[in-house]
Amino acid sequence: MNTTRPEPTTPEPTAPEPAPESAPASRPDAGRVVLLTTSHRVAPGLLSWPAWQALRAADRVLCADGAHPQLPYLREAGTAVDEAAPTAQELVDACAGGRTVVVVAAGEGEPALTDGLARLAGSGRVRMPELELLPASYDLPGARLLDLVQVMDRIRAECPWSSRQTHKGLAKYGIEEAYELVEAIEEGDRDELREELGDVLLQVVFHARIAEEDPDAPFSIDDVAGGIVAKLIHRHPHVFGDETAETPEEVKEHWLRTKATEKRRESVTDGIPLAQPGLALAAKLASRVRTAGLEVPLPQAPGIGYELLALASRAEAEGVDPEAALRAAARAYRDAVRATEGVQK
Repeated sequence: MNTTRPEPTTPEPTAPEPAPESAPASRPDAGRVVLLTTSHRVAPGLLSWPAWQALRAADRVLCADGAHPQLPYLREAGTAVDEAAPTAQELVDACAGGRTVVVVAAGEGEPALTDGLARLAGSGRVRMPELELLPASYDLPGARLLDLVQVMDRIRAECPWSSRQTHKGLAKYGIEEAYELVEAIEEGDRDELREELGDVLLQVVFHARIAEEDPDAPFSIDDVAGGIVAKLIHRHPHVFGDETAETPEEVKEHWLRTKATEKRRESVTDGIPLAQPGLALAAKLASRVRTAGLEVPLPQAPGIGYELLALASRAEAEGVDPEAALRAAARAYRDAVRATEGVQK
């Protein structure tokens, strides 16, 4: 078919050509489809005001999942919901005459339906209704933690290995994951950092899940989170209270003062874990002594241990983490060894 048209020699006024009947552009009489999405991490029934408006104004509300958690709440609010899974063409037909149809999407969305609507729109042969995606509820920051709690609960119940683990049995993994996190930080690998943070978080959730089963003193992940929230608020009176702090030193002073009140410790050494690596332990002791303004001379005796103690104390006074410094030197030594062996990095 030749579509070339000759140019007129004299311009003539012409009326605008009507759109062909096959144009897929949306028109008012073609109606409207609203795809309503919700988050399973938000309590059912807690929908946005635009979502409730769309539901009440709809000519028809459809949901393919008869067990959808929103359905009881929609019906309780007086919204009739038909359990139906229409094809794309059936949905378009249902909107004919300017009708509005709301589709309450399943948790995984409605890919078959949306793909079908896209094919109809792309065919150029169907007058399509107006299409709108309306999120009815949103995930708040941290919402994916709820997924982690649910997954951990199922693993604890169904996995032969996880169901037998104890706090003591998992302790070594907590240490390993903490060191791997530190390594990722020191290496500056962002992808590795994200993964290792997840592994550390897993240890917290795993231990909290085990703690729920204790017959004498059970607690849950909510108790863990609630405790740290209360602690953070109490130790940041310059953020949540009336006190002021303009410098990091003033913040640390607030922290130490409130911590001392909470713990009611007899010695500045109380609460320091003696099982931590030696250099870190020495630096922590030196930090507590210096912060408290105590004059405690370092013990003097022959041996490398006392020399390392002095070095750790000096590093802490100069603001250097002796553990991190030694790891950096050890990595340089490792690279030198590999270079001598002819092994590439």
